[in-house]
Amino acid sequence: MIPVESLLTCLFASVLLALAPGPDNIFVLTQSALYGRREGILVNIGLCTGLILHTSAVAFGVAAVFQASAMAFTGLKIIGALYLIYLAWQSFSASASELKSIKSSKLSGSQLYRRGIIMNVTNPKVSIFFLAFLPQFAIPENGPVMQQIFILGLLFILVTLIVFCGIALLAGTIGNWLNQSPKAQIYLYRIAGTVFVGLAIKLVTATANV
Repeated sequence: MIPVESLLTCLFASVLLALAPGPDNIFVLTQSALYGRREGILVNIGLCTGLILHTSAVAFGVAAVFQASAMAFTGLKIIGALYLIYLAWQSFSASASELKSIKSSKLSGSQLYRRGIIMNVTNPKVSIFFLAFLPQFAIPENGPVMQQIFILGLLFILVTLIVFCGIALLAGTIGNWLNQSPKAQIYLYRIAGTVFVGLAIKLVTATANV
């Protein structure tokens, strides 16, 4: 059984980490501003599903492979960066005449959900971060370490889900207001494209060190 003190410490650290500007919450912010609150929440659920995979990777030791293998780490980074560049291209290529059709043909819930998963899973830094973060609170004397890792990971995911939903609601509200102006829509898409390029550069230049 994990001591309450350890759970509270992990909870507090998780809240701070979820609030700190990073690729995932920035991604939720941009998607919510572009497409709406509901869409941002669906992307958020996809991201949190990706976190379940990262938690499992730590519990089963797969994350250590990315830390030890430069080829595996680089390969996943490139895939993630290419996906972000693709999203940036979509944002930069949107013209004023196309924005209405983009808005009227919104991505389906499953597409948005998958977008969140892809964004999270193709970032090997998340697995390596979890590899460094979660074991700090998992002590063998408190029971099976794998079970503790899953409990701590789910706590982090729950915090992330709540914080990111707040970001999605706020950004979606602002986005709905800005989207009433065609010029503001263009600027919003260009800003989103710039953010995606920045995230791609940050990802592709990342190292395996936490």
